[in-house]
Amino acid sequence: MFELATGLILFAMLLALVLAIIGKTVYDKILAVNIFGTVTVLFIALYGFLTQRPDFLDIALVYALINFVATIAILKFFEYGDMGRSSHINEEADI
Repeated sequence: MFELATGLILFAMLLALVLAIIGKTVYDKILAVNIFGTVTVLFIALYGFLTQRPDFLDIALVYALINFVATIAILKFFEYGDMGRSSHINEEADI
């Protein structure tokens, strides 16, 4: 049963990679990478369960947090180009 779940998760990871490669816009590609990260979290948690190592759940949670923060940072960078800092703030600091 768990072997089937592992196979399906690996197949979902493959589909997410294909979507990341053939995505039309940059947002499609970012979404695909985010999907890949989420499915990777599931895979790490399932692998930890299969090998009876509960510390893998901690690793999966940390990976999920890193995936979330990185996705938000990348989206903010593509939206604003400079992580949201205004150019007039930099000019006032130089004065």
